[in-house]
Amino acid sequence: MAETAGLVKRAQTAAPRSKVANDPLWLRVALISLMLVLMTLFLILPLIVVFHEALAKGLAAYGDALKQPETLAAVRLTLLTAAIVVPLNVVFGVSAAWAISKFQFWGKNLLITLIDLPFAVSPVISGLIFVLLFGRNGIMGPWMIDHGVKIIFATPGIVLATAFVTFPFVARELIPLMQAQGSDEEQAAQVLGASGWQTFRRVTLPNIKWGLLYGIILCNARAMGEFGAVSVVSGHIVGLTNTMPLQVEVFYDDYQFVAAFALASLLAMLALVTLVVKNIVEWFAARQMSAGEE
Repeated sequence: MAETAGLVKRAQTAAPRSKVANDPLWLRVALISLMLVLMTLFLILPLIVVFHEALAKGLAAYGDALKQPETLAAVRLTLLTAAIVVPLNVVFGVSAAWAISKFQFWGKNLLITLIDLPFAVSPVISGLIFVLLFGRNGIMGPWMIDHGVKIIFATPGIVLATAFVTFPFVARELIPLMQAQGSDEEQAAQVLGASGWQTFRRVTLPNIKWGLLYGIILCNARAMGEFGAVSVVSGHIVGLTNTMPLQVEVFYDDYQFVAAFALASLLAMLALVTLVVKNIVEWFAARQMSAGEE
């Protein structure tokens, strides 16, 4: 009787697996083919077109396009913006995730909602908000003009707009991770006499390092590729306030197609590198989790 019950239980447990494994061959082929077609149309073909157009007139023309002063200025501004925005978002993301996951306080749900705000607001609208605040005719515009402070149509405005659209990425990666981990280890460290910084460095940071790195990768990718918000606050001043995406548009509108696609190919390569690093991080994280379970 016990053997029969065991057989029934094993059969019930294995039933869903066998059902998934025994899907009709035509369905599996159709789904895989549909996925490959969509990936080809929306991912592979655009990449091929970008690199084909960038190299259409040869490597010499491609190199000359990347050496243009406007291109170099756009690359420098993009890298500078990312170098400022990503560390700021790391500090904010870790602090917000720590506060939300470790403490109970009034306004906690409001803070979570505000973190998600850039996902709900169009980047163009967020850029327009900064113009209404800091522009020449904005709320703080006259005061800023009197004190010689310039934000809109300058690097500070680009940094602010980029920081706004990217600040949820690190926090949103860490909040569910830190909530799942709880605060038992931190409390134990404090009972043993560890300071707040020691607790964070030796307990919290090792536990969140893979999620933090993943959030940094996503934040950096968005910071380098942001167009809408930056387009509103930059003023499109060639050589001064054009980031790489904006400069691609300028080149294309001026019929400098090789230069436009050459710069676009740099952005595409940055995206591919981001995907590779992302997969490496996920692989190391999965490997660490499996080693911990063993």
